This record gives sequence, structure tokens and C-alpha cells, in this order.
Amino acid sequence: TVRQGVTGTRRATFTDGQLTHDVQIQTIDESRATFETPKGVELDFKDTFRYNIAAYRLAVMLGLDNVPMSVARPFQGAPAAHTWWLDDVMFDEGGRLKAKSTGPDPQRFASFVHIQRVFDQLIDNTDRNIGNSLWTRDWKMWMVDHTRAFRRSTELRNPARLERVDRGLLTALRGVTAASVKAAVGDSLTELEIDPLIVRAGLIVALFDKKIAATSEARVLYTKR
Repeated sequence: TVRQGVTGTRRATFTDGQLTHDVQIQTIDESRATFETPKGVELDFKDTFRYNIAAYRLAVMLGLDNVPMSVARPFQGAPAAHTWWLDDVMFDEGGRLKAKSTGPDPQRFASFVHIQRVFDQLIDNTDRNIGNSLWTRDWKMWMVDHTRAFRRSTELRNPARLERVDRGLLTALRGVTAASVKAAVGDSLTELEIDPLIVRAGLIVALFDKKIAATSEARVLYTKR
């Protein structure tokens, strides 16, 4: 069954006879030379389902487990992303802010926040808002809806937000190459989208190396709980 949602997003129930689960289907694939956003005019604007697939594949490559699985699969004859529907969602970031809670383990909460900040700088996400960070009842943050990411900037959008980093994530970022990203994301990103990502990965590593040299590993690095 398929149910229509907002902004062209659909929720559907799939089954193979043994496992039944819902997915989110997105077919959006828009490009504009200029686009007016609340933050100003964006040049070479893109809003595409491909980026949900790329975000999932890149997250797996980096050892992250909090971006829902997203795969390429046609829908009604059009290319689309089919993304695993998250169950047991407690609230989005807006709801968490209203609840004024960081859960039973503030350090674990903070680790997810720092991971999201690094990931968003890496993929140059222009649309992280309180509605696309979801918290499940086990207080795990899930990063969703990346259709407006993977811009072509070779600068970090907001480096001041990069305060700490998970050890494993930093190690993975050190190993990022054009070949490894291409192997991971396949045709969900173009070469013109991969090349700036490689530059941003290097900038993130250099930023954290500088922070470590200025302070200490203990103040900058942590191990995800």
C-alpha cells in the first residue's frame, strides 16, 4: 500500500511474505540555477532523492549506523529512493527541545550531536532542521532527509560547530579518497559532487588535528557510547 505525504514523499508498506515493513519513497529530483531560501539565494540548487542514497552509503563507509538504509528502486516508472521507515520514534529535535531533555546519558546524547555536526559539514548539508533529526526511545539520534546536501563548496559551511569528534569517525575520515567514496556511493553522486567532498574531509581532519595540537586528545576525541 502507498500513502501520499507532504512534498512528494510517500509512505508505503512492503513485504516479501516473511518481513513486512514501511518505507519512505522520494522521487524528487529538481535542479535550478538559483533558488530563494530563508538563508538567501542559493546558486546551482539541487533537491534530489539521490542524496538520501548517497548519505546512507557514505555513513556506512564511515562506520556510522544512524542514517536509515536508503536504496535506489523505481517507483511508478520513475527513479526513486526507498528509505527504511524508522519505528519507535519518540520525537524529533523540536520535540526534544520542548521536553528540555538529553535523556538518561548526557554523554551519549552529546556524542550523537557531535557526529551529526561532523557529518553535516562533510556532506555540506544545507537543510538540517529540527524536523530531520529524530530520536528513538532508546535515545539514539537518526539523521534523515539529506536531499539538499552534497553541495559543491570546497569550504566548510560552519567550522565553528566542530568541537569534538568520535575517534573512529576521525580515523575513517583520514582514509577518505575519491576512489573509496566512488566505490561506496556508486552513481548516487557525480564526480563533481565527490571531489569537493574529498576536500571538505581533508579540512575536517586538519581542523581537528589543529585542535588536538592546541589542547589535547582527551579534550577533542571521544569514543561513541
